[in-house]
Amino acid sequence: MRDFGAGFGYLVAGQKWVGRHGRWFGFGLLPGLVTLVLYAGALIGLAYGADDLTAWATPFADDWTSPWQGAFRGFLTALVFVFGLFLAVVTFTAVTLLVGQPFYESLSEQVDRTEGGDVPESGLPLWRELWISARDSLKVLLRVAFYGVLLFACGFVPVVGQTVVPVLGFCVSGFFLAHELTSVALQRRGVELKERLRMLRGRRAMTLGFGVPLAVSFVVPFVAVFLMPGAVAGATLMARELTGERAPGDDGNGAGTSGNLSSSGGDKERQDLPH
Repeated sequence: MRDFGAGFGYLVAGQKWVGRHGRWFGFGLLPGLVTLVLYAGALIGLAYGADDLTAWATPFADDWTSPWQGAFRGFLTALVFVFGLFLAVVTFTAVTLLVGQPFYESLSEQVDRTEGGDVPESGLPLWRELWISARDSLKVLLRVAFYGVLLFACGFVPVVGQTVVPVLGFCVSGFFLAHELTSVALQRRGVELKERLRMLRGRRAMTLGFGVPLAVSFVVPFVAVFLMPGAVAGATLMARELTGERAPGDDGNGAGTSGNLSSSGGDKERQDLPH
């Protein structure tokens, strides 16, 4: 539980950081707003078309009598929408990070500056960073899709499908959300996808402590947009611990970041505010 609390502490510390640096908060909102419009349209379309999709996929139920046909297809329609929502929650971060790569790179670098020490830079051109980010996100999405299909199938199991499966779904979402967010800072440090996943599995409780509360809150689209800048900041702080770069005085549970964030690197920060 200590490691789980440490992960949640980094999430809170990231939100506090953007709360103290309002211009960076506004700067980090833009990609999320663009992505929100795209996802809102997709989910509205799914909500209107899920019942037709279910009817098309279950022709064998055309001759069933009421109420069995309605109950069966209604249940499947709900599962289709929940599956779509699950994918939206997991992929929202990846798409937003891809859309906002330059924004979040700058925000993450600024967090590193305020923490002190070197500020790692990838040294790669923007197009190359975007390609690597898109490639890695696709690989992660394939993993998420596998777990999503598995959980979707388990949703048909009585009792387990209505209790255990939703909890596992949020855990899977939280783990991969944490991965996508920490990848902003870890990719700048030259950490490859397999190594990033290994690092997060090695601190699984901390990863879930950071990602699961975020996954739960991301169910509400507007909340996701407003939490994204702080989530990137918090993930950068957590990435520093994963790579052994914690600032002096940090006790390892995320609590030591708050004081250091507000005091160090002040002059440098004023020079690097977004315009």
